[in-house]
Amino acid sequence: MSPAEPLVAALPRDALWFPRFGAPPPAAGAAGTVLICFPYAGGTASVYRDWRKRLGTEVMGLQLPGRGLRMREEPYTSAEPLVADVAGELVRRGLTRDYAFFGHSMGALLAYETGCALRERGEPGPRHLFVSGSRAPHLYGDRTEHLLPDAGLHRFAAGIGALGDGDRAPVNDAYLARRLPVLRADLRVCNDYRWRPRRPLDCPMTAFSASDDPVAGAAEVEAWRAYTTGSFLRHHVPGDHFFLTAGGPARERLLRELRGELARLPRAAARTTTDGAATPPSEEKEPSWTY
Repeated sequence: MSPAEPLVAALPRDALWFPRFGAPPPAAGAAGTVLICFPYAGGTASVYRDWRKRLGTEVMGLQLPGRGLRMREEPYTSAEPLVADVAGELVRRGLTRDYAFFGHSMGALLAYETGCALRERGEPGPRHLFVSGSRAPHLYGDRTEHLLPDAGLHRFAAGIGALGDGDRAPVNDAYLARRLPVLRADLRVCNDYRWRPRRPLDCPMTAFSASDDPVAGAAEVEAWRAYTTGSFLRHHVPGDHFFLTAGGPARERLLRELRGELARLPRAAARTTTDGAATPPSEEKEPSWTY
């Protein structure tokens, strides 16, 4: 057993899936929607480390296996079991009463699928879905980057701006080499995914596209409009695929729009699950280099 394994085994399950950054959540009874943030392929929960302070609401970043304190766990390679386990963890934690989702790239796809999975379980849906840097779900499944050799995968990461430039520190080659298996597994999740028709979600949706994004063009992000019966708004910002991790006006606009939309959510009353049961309001109030 390695020195790290006893530490991981001793950590509460909550800390593995949703590591906490900063102060603990507000006291029981405090109002506020929990924003649950899904990582992009190869990414970690730490990209959302400062969002609680910036957004003025409770933020939880999802930490998937294969990274952070879960480094020794095998990453998922298929969307279906991953989504089922994330949905199960959210239900177990009691986080499906007053919540919104944010996901960037692969994270947007996982957030959407998790919303559908929770609906199928009879749970309340998200109060808002924010998708960023992602094609609509039916446009996935036509890429094969996960099959590239390591050198080709390295070039792909560089080509979409994942290795750092401008305001982002460059990613060390040795670090990237260690993380390639996680990136490859996550890309397989995306590239093997096949959308199956279901009725749209009923929550409002806000989408973000970037001017120089080679992965998700403006029209491909606009295609998310068909996935909600609620309101839909798309913001087009300057930057590449990783505008949310770069310093500058694009990231600031993203955070400003998120804060505004979350502040406009009406105070949560008792919500109703799909089977008609009333649910009380909630009482809980690394480097980026991938797709």
